[in-house]
Amino acid sequence: GKHTVNLDNKTADVRVKPFTLEMGIKFELHVTISGKKINVSEVPELSIPEDWMRDKLELNFYKSEQGGGGEVENVNYNKHSRTAVITFLKPG
Repeated sequence: GKHTVNLDNKTADVRVKPFTLEMGIKFELHVTISGKKINVSEVPELSIPEDWMRDKLELNFYKSEQGGGGEVENVNYNKHSRTAVITFLKPG
């Protein structure tokens, strides 16, 4: 429908249109695991900002607590080498 938006003492008429969000992307990672860090290689090249990729990596390993993940302390991501080092708060 139509809406009116007030911006700095001016009004603008806008129309809302639905749009479809793109589906998520599945990809495969190669990892080497130590006590507190995971070395990730062959991170796929995606057209997203580097901080988004760091967030995706952190969320992936934080969510996999029962599979060897846990609370993430740091994600060091290198877009050029397509690698990342995930550091956890606790060894496991």
